[in-house]
Amino acid sequence: MLKTLLVIAVGFLPSLISLWVIRKTHLRSRLRLRQAAMNFPAVQGRQNLTQIESDRYYLEGVGYLIGDISCKFNARSGYMRCAVNPEGPCNGCRHYEPKGLADSEKRA
Repeated sequence: MLKTLLVIAVGFLPSLISLWVIRKTHLRSRLRLRQAAMNFPAVQGRQNLTQIESDRYYLEGVGYLIGDISCKFNARSGYMRCAVNPEGPCNGCRHYEPKGLADSEKRA
């Protein structure tokens, strides 16, 4: 009876060692992939983003916008203020032109 249990234990031993090695290798590869992803420049750039200034706001049905929406040159985007002054700020911008009804009538 003891010999039978010993044969069974010795039979399972390589499988258990193999599973242990596979698990350890899988965890190590996952850690390396995570480190590689964190070292990728795009990920580093996203982590170093500073909070956008207070001229960012949410408009229902449109989403987040940056800058003065009443300006003719506003990009109406959450990523860029406008084409002439994308870095901002909108306060005191020398390129400011109010968006009027005449602009919308010319397009129609």
